[in-house]
Amino acid sequence: MRRGSHRVFVLSRDGLPLMPCHPARARALLARGRAVVARHTPFTIRLKDRSHAEAEVSGVELRIDPGSRGTGLALTETRRQRAVDGSLVVVRRGLVSVELRHRGPQIHQAMVRRAGYRRRRRSALRYRPARFANRARQPGWLAPSLRHRVESVRAVVDRLLRSAPVLAIHIEENAFDIPTLSASEDAIAAALPERAGGSCAYCGAADVPLAVDHVRARARGGTDRPANLLLACVPCNQAKAARPVEEFLADEPDVLARVLRRLRRPLSDAAAMNATRVRLVTLLVETGLPVHAWPASLTAANRAASALPKSHTLDALSVGSPGTGARDGLVRIPDAVYVLTATGRGSYARTTPDRFGFPRLVRPRRKRHQGFASGDLVRATVRKGRWAGVWTGRVAVRSTGRHSVATPFGRFNASHENLRMLQRADGFAYSWGREARGSE
Repeated sequence: MRRGSHRVFVLSRDGLPLMPCHPARARALLARGRAVVARHTPFTIRLKDRSHAEAEVSGVELRIDPGSRGTGLALTETRRQRAVDGSLVVVRRGLVSVELRHRGPQIHQAMVRRAGYRRRRRSALRYRPARFANRARQPGWLAPSLRHRVESVRAVVDRLLRSAPVLAIHIEENAFDIPTLSASEDAIAAALPERAGGSCAYCGAADVPLAVDHVRARARGGTDRPANLLLACVPCNQAKAARPVEEFLADEPDVLARVLRRLRRPLSDAAAMNATRVRLVTLLVETGLPVHAWPASLTAANRAASALPKSHTLDALSVGSPGTGARDGLVRIPDAVYVLTATGRGSYARTTPDRFGFPRLVRPRRKRHQGFASGDLVRATVRKGRWAGVWTGRVAVRSTGRHSVATPFGRFNASHENLRMLQRADGFAYSWGREARGSE
């Protein structure tokens, strides 16, 4: 397995996608004046001397590994080449890897908080029956946290289609058997006392009164599933309270690792995958490209054949049939991964509530000041002071015109006159990550 650098997106003179190129090639084109920067993140160049009709475009394929909390996307190139013995083999080369991190849990918590505010107002002012049962839901309705997962994947796919000549889309489609997963926990519930060996799961104390403790506290989204329950002594149970188990056992890494190994994947993740898989495929079909669905077992087999560790991006590279020959398969993976974290585009709320759910502060209706909005990527030129120099970062706007610029080294204030727009906020935060390494 060969590792290589990520590829740079290339657009033709008329703005159509061409084959991605090596970063060194992109630097040479920019230095010679044959290309200009079309997009800062992800880095995209546009050629000045070649149209789409004049270029040779073989095309790439987009592979998707959907997940509940994150989704892996990969652009691959399939080629036929001759092996050492002269036989033809089909090889898959990874060009660009993208890891999309969803914000479904944050949306879910915001909806739960809003429901609590409404419940509090109904009981504090005057009793009024809840009206949520009166609202009609359209066929195919999805909860906001689930709809976000589908729409964010489609948004990233649309961006990749504008930047690369995608010919087909391959997606891993997997359905979870929820009743089987739930039934398997009955044995866990029956064996709960033996699960901790008759001692506290945290401190190991034996021959003391034990209480059932939620590893993930219910106040933090934990459930009453047997997989989330452990036996703990009363002092440990009270000391942990609703704190995260990682914080409570920060000084006991071995105990923490043992406790986390006992946890099982929550059924909410499996239910989210089942609820969104059909909608996601439907939205991908609307792109007009051929969409091929592949089972998760084939992805796991391809990854095992290439001796790769498990990650969203490596699973995406392994989606689909590798070929028909014994030596067909993945031969190149990008060493760096684009990490896209969904951040949203602000809030619809026009007031800031207090802890009882009543309006406390009025938020401004304008989100753009002096041509900038929070989240825009800007270049700040500071001429004097502690932050003298040229800085690139995300801006948080203020109505006074003194905006706050966040950089890897800290945050400082700068006048809007000293800021230059590089890229407007698009609902995602971009960063780089290193691909997981396995046996090569």
